[in-house]
Amino acid sequence: MRLGTAALRALPPPLLLLLLLLLPLASPDTAGALELPPREDVARMARFIVHKCDWGALATVSTMPAVDGRPFANIFSLSDGPTDGSSGVPYFYLSPLQTSVGDLQANPNAGLTLSLAQTGFCKKHEFDPQSPLCAHIMLSGTVTKVVNDTEIAFAKKSLFTRHPEMESWPSDHNWFFAKFTITNIWVIDFFGGAKTVTPEEYFKAKP
Repeated sequence: MRLGTAALRALPPPLLLLLLLLLPLASPDTAGALELPPREDVARMARFIVHKCDWGALATVSTMPAVDGRPFANIFSLSDGPTDGSSGVPYFYLSPLQTSVGDLQANPNAGLTLSLAQTGFCKKHEFDPQSPLCAHIMLSGTVTKVVNDTEIAFAKKSLFTRHPEMESWPSDHNWFFAKFTITNIWVIDFFGGAKTVTPEEYFKAKP
């Protein structure tokens, strides 16, 4: 038997929490047998989501004449490390030809949203992507070009192992590696509103 969000909300809180803690164990996700961390371990949940997600919605301050100065969101592939190694830092492979990159060159401030809806976990348990039970995070910070050779090598390995198509993207697009430096973190993985995590707590957590 499967319960939707409305039915789950009708359950007594103790029973609801017990059910949610058992869900990942009783029903492994088809996309890699996904097993969530305890929902009360918010920093670890945030690290988990960043590591499991292969793409996200990146919002920038637009420089396009039609929407100058207003938010503009776009989808970008990303990786915080190879599948067996998480750094916690979202890396991107970007080109100056992309509209959002032009925005970032003028103003590096950005917002990044990642959701387990992309993993198949939420669909399996019949959680709508907007449901608090479909764990997701919102990050704010800056996007900057990676210039350190060691970090470039790590970013390349992180992205190309999870997005192999990137290696064949047109060389004349002047691709470069960039990273999202996190300043604020909000986590929604249960009813009751967003929970905040500091970058220090986030990077100490094990995904």
